[in-house]
Amino acid sequence: MIVALAGGVGAARFLQGLVNIHREDDITVIVNTGDDLISYGLYISPDTDIIMYTLAGIVDEKKGWGIKGDSFNCLEMLRRYGSEVWFNTGDMDLSTHILRTKLMKNGLTLSECTNKLSKLLGVKIKIIPMSNERVETRITSEKGGMSFQEYLVKRSAKDRVTNITFKGINEANPAPEVIESIMSADLIVVCPSNPFVSIKPILSIKGIEEALIKTKSPKISITPIIGNKPVKGPLDKIMRGLDLEISAFTVANFYRRFIDAFILDESDQNLEDRIVSLGIKVHLMSTLMRGIKEKMQIANNVLRIAKELKK
Repeated sequence: MIVALAGGVGAARFLQGLVNIHREDDITVIVNTGDDLISYGLYISPDTDIIMYTLAGIVDEKKGWGIKGDSFNCLEMLRRYGSEVWFNTGDMDLSTHILRTKLMKNGLTLSECTNKLSKLLGVKIKIIPMSNERVETRITSEKGGMSFQEYLVKRSAKDRVTNITFKGINEANPAPEVIESIMSADLIVVCPSNPFVSIKPILSIKGIEEALIKTKSPKISITPIIGNKPVKGPLDKIMRGLDLEISAFTVANFYRRFIDAFILDESDQNLEDRIVSLGIKVHLMSTLMRGIKEKMQIANNVLRIAKELKK
């Protein structure tokens, strides 16, 4: 079984390539839910949804979020009523949040809802939220504290980030099957996601990072940054605000406690020796996933590297 730690568009793109070369029912994805929010009275899980929509073949790849061909009539009417509308949710997208909220109000856990929704969309991969308890990624900035979605969407990631915390993290437990999946995995992949707001919330849930350290399966991370720019999202702005070097080395260093190998973009070959000095094997290749061919190539490379690590 392949287990992936995932959050956001980069993860969804990699998984899209992986399902084209590997059995979907042999893949488990542990997803960040620190970005989740309540908006318009509905429970929204952005990282889970982008992965579900991508694997179901309905994602709006041009936008990088939402459902292709979606309309926004509901939000336009809310604006007409004078409501503050800043989190863009399409009409078809809203149906996901309406159903999820209804199921949760009827007593289903977040992981049970995720399993049901993904199956209804025809997704065969097992998608597990990191926890059934509510964890909220909080951004501290020069403008004060705010949720991650307020920082990213409402304020367009323009504020200087000075700290990141996870509200509710001490009370949160891993969702059922999370630890078991990690310990029984044949391969663990850290997807090319933002390490500080997508992967760190997962690692901060009690027992998860310890399980990653303990498991004997190969653990491979894919860089989410090329040169000094992220492939997607505000990673560079976050790193700058936290006074971190904006490079793939910082990402590899962040994961050094448990990863065995790091996939580095070939344009960043100058960082190879520094990452190797951390005790991590480095594999150079093109990591930009423009189309399905590139996505499948990276997935193939990950499987090849995993076989080499097992020797």
